[in-house]
Amino acid sequence: MQYEVSTKDPEKIDISPKNEVTEILQNVRTILATTKGTIPLDREFGIDGSVIDMPTMQAQAYLTNEIFQAIRRYEPRVSIDNITFDGDISGKLIPKVVITI
Repeated sequence: MQYEVSTKDPEKIDISPKNEVTEILQNVRTILATTKGTIPLDREFGIDGSVIDMPTMQAQAYLTNEIFQAIRRYEPRVSIDNITFDGDISGKLIPKVVITI
């Protein structure tokens, strides 16, 4: 089954998810919302934040690769079907990832 995951509307962290699907979706959302280097015991967890000053198209390409690598490493129970980006007037890129569990 396909699901769309985004950091646009962050959800509350559920310490005890009701089922495996909820757990996986929360894990993917956490990967997308975390900047590399901010987790003390695993500095590689998350997405690289060095894209801040890149041009939009270059940042999208770089983030697409970062998202694929991070999800493949930290949540191997999913496969990524599509990655798109929403943006706002300030230039903020918000990834939307379509996954299959």
